[in-house]
Amino acid sequence: MKKANINLTIELDDNNVPENITWQSSDGENKDSLPAKALFLALWDHHYKNSLRIDLWTKDMPLDEMKRFFYETLQTMGDSFLRAANSDPLAEAVIGDLRDYCAHFAEKMEVVEKQ
Repeated sequence: MKKANINLTIELDDNNVPENITWQSSDGENKDSLPAKALFLALWDHHYKNSLRIDLWTKDMPLDEMKRFFYETLQTMGDSFLRAANSDPLAEAVIGDLRDYCAHFAEKMEVVEKQ
């Protein structure tokens, strides 16, 4: 069985606010630690039937980039759910609603240009 590690390093200030975030994957082509300005980590706890989350961003994360990060995260969550649902027609319909909301979010947050 193959194993891979993803390592996150968070440097905090005296008030526990992230100053720097870096990540490194044992399975990636690049073995160096790479910088990041924000992360969302979600895990499913099967025993308690709930999600566990870590949402962090550095104090110098620009708001325009945070808006884009949220938009792209919502979009990719839809993609992931469709893959997990294995072409379930109801899932496809609901993800269509999510896509509509993402377009609304992007327009209101001025993430993408109005069409």
